[in-house]
Amino acid sequence: MKLRMPEMPSATLLTALDGYNLLPAIVFLPTRRRCDQAAFEAALARRDPNDYRREARRDFMRAFVEQHAEVRGHRHWDTIIRGGVASHHAGHIPAWKLVIEKLMSAGLLDAIFATATVAAGVDFPARTVVLTGADARTGSGWRPLSASELQQMTGRAGRRGRDNVGFIVAAPGLHQDPQRIAELLKASPDPLISQFRATYTTLLNLLDAYGSFQAVREIAERSFAYRDSARQIAQLERSRNEAEEKIHRALKETGCDLPISVVLGLERLVGARARLQEAKPQTRAEVFHRWLNEVVKPGRVVGVGRASRRLVIVTEKRDGSVRGLREDGTYASFPQERIGRVYSPVYRLREEDIETAFAEIRERGKELTLVEPRLRDAYAEETDALKIIDDAIENLLPQGVDTQRCTEVIWQLHTTAEDLQRATRRIDALREEVWLPFEQRAKVLAVFGYLDYEAQKVTERGRWLADLHIDRPLLVGEALENKLFHALEPKQLAGIMAALTADEDRDYGELELDDDVVTALARFEDTGFKVSAEEWKHGLEPAPELNFSAAGAAVRWAGGSEWSQIVRETRAEEGDLFRMFSRTGEALLQLAGLRRSHPEAAQMAAAVAEMVLRDPIR
Repeated sequence: MKLRMPEMPSATLLTALDGYNLLPAIVFLPTRRRCDQAAFEAALARRDPNDYRREARRDFMRAFVEQHAEVRGHRHWDTIIRGGVASHHAGHIPAWKLVIEKLMSAGLLDAIFATATVAAGVDFPARTVVLTGADARTGSGWRPLSASELQQMTGRAGRRGRDNVGFIVAAPGLHQDPQRIAELLKASPDPLISQFRATYTTLLNLLDAYGSFQAVREIAERSFAYRDSARQIAQLERSRNEAEEKIHRALKETGCDLPISVVLGLERLVGARARLQEAKPQTRAEVFHRWLNEVVKPGRVVGVGRASRRLVIVTEKRDGSVRGLREDGTYASFPQERIGRVYSPVYRLREEDIETAFAEIRERGKELTLVEPRLRDAYAEETDALKIIDDAIENLLPQGVDTQRCTEVIWQLHTTAEDLQRATRRIDALREEVWLPFEQRAKVLAVFGYLDYEAQKVTERGRWLADLHIDRPLLVGEALENKLFHALEPKQLAGIMAALTADEDRDYGELELDDDVVTALARFEDTGFKVSAEEWKHGLEPAPELNFSAAGAAVRWAGGSEWSQIVRETRAEEGDLFRMFSRTGEALLQLAGLRRSHPEAAQMAAAVAEMVLRDPIR
């Protein structure tokens, strides 16, 4: 249970740990801001009494700055020198995180305050790990730590070759939950998650290499990402084979020389009969509503109410509700059950056609009225269908077979045939689940000419797109084909690629964008809308929107602004800026690789990549 105790001040916590000889320590805190605050508060309240260590830290930092000038004058410089503590999280640039790791390895720091993500990426030598809670902060709120995350965090306790044991301390806090921590420490590690995804470039490369959708499907089924489906398919195949063998054996033992298709045919006929029997209408209302579902459609005029005097032309039908236009031009919305009459013509939903529709129905309504089916007619149709199935069951056995004995056998095998068919349908469904995301992307690619869907071939355009390993490859591909990159200046290209590759919800400040950059972004957005429209049509989640704030920062950076100036103007975390510029540079280098297919865009991208990937973006 949560203790809901006040959080212990960072300086007090370190003093307590020092009293029990539990330093150096890694103190895990939930947010970046809290890590920075805790390090600053600890350094302000304590001063490392060891002058030698203070001077050693100062000398180490001065030497480090010679190779990494970007850390000079860092706002946490004095925190490290004075207090022998530091914060470590993804908001810092790599050079700053590197100097902290080296100081810790050299034994020159007493503690670091870090977020949970640090545990997976580095190996700090620490005697103690301090946990302040069992939750992690995300962009969309709080979530519980997983077993693997907590085990990675606590696995940092104990310095190799120096400590016989490592210590884990659950520090007091408002959201501290020692019981939950104990449970997670004993829990099994979380299952591994494959990074294999059905992406446009994955599909293009696999199809180009193996030549058919079937081959791509088989590779996907064998991938670690679909291991659960593969296990289910293997188990179902065993069940299907056992059922098939049982049917073969029973037919052989009884002397019925019949193909297995006869037994499976009986199962299908019996299943169809049962479904038809269930669907057989029992009341006039049931027949009427079923008929309405079939005949009421956009463009048809219907009469509403018992007397059907009010006419409405249907514009939309959804989930048993109808929406349409009255004769006076106002909209009407009502349940389908209120319809009393349906007229046969289907009109176009244009203003002049709608006026014609109402006039024609008023004049010739009686002869244009669709005839409502009667219960006995519908009942007779269902009965006729059932008779056809019954005759098919009766005539299932071929001539020359011992009818009585073999009929008895195949009826006895009906349940086994059901098991076989059920397993087969489930296998097909699982395989479709694996293939569906590839199929959806294949259809979208075919619309834009990157593959020939019918021939199952990658086109020439598709081959160069397959080499473009970036976010939103289809949007970039269409922009290249439409020559949108040709109209860009170098700084604008940097801004466009940053907007394309940056996380949609990450804020990089509100730097003002020039009109020409906004116009260029708008052109790329229009292309993105066209791609998104096709993705929606084929059941795919469209790519996120462009990040305009990233574009503003990248334009300034490519234009020659100093690192400190960019950090100050954007007010973004240095680590976030570093990652965004790195991803922008990587995307530009990908574009630069298209020298054969798009030489002009590739040449400019190579030049702009140099402008973006300058110190400290290595």
